[in-house]
Amino acid sequence: MSQLEVTILGQSYVLACPDGGERDLLEAVAMVDREMGAIRDAGKVNARERIAVLAALNLAYRLAEAPLRSADAADDPGELERLARRIDHALSDDGRLL
Repeated sequence: MSQLEVTILGQSYVLACPDGGERDLLEAVAMVDREMGAIRDAGKVNARERIAVLAALNLAYRLAEAPLRSADAADDPGELERLARRIDHALSDDGRLL
């Protein structure tokens, strides 16, 4: 397990990352940072916590809308469960988003 220091909306975080997962984590961080920045820049929401919740909801909605990436994923009812476990594992060391 390695640690990466990242910046989201101008604030630094140290995140635990499974070995070999650095690229995926950095892509996820970039996506969250872009989404939070877009919400902040729209000027309607100022509180960081509220921005984070709205960004999470927007990203989750897009994920729910997106077609499954492959026929294998469509045939595998446990795929979402595995993804949820990966997210839980990535967040488990810190236990906090912000």
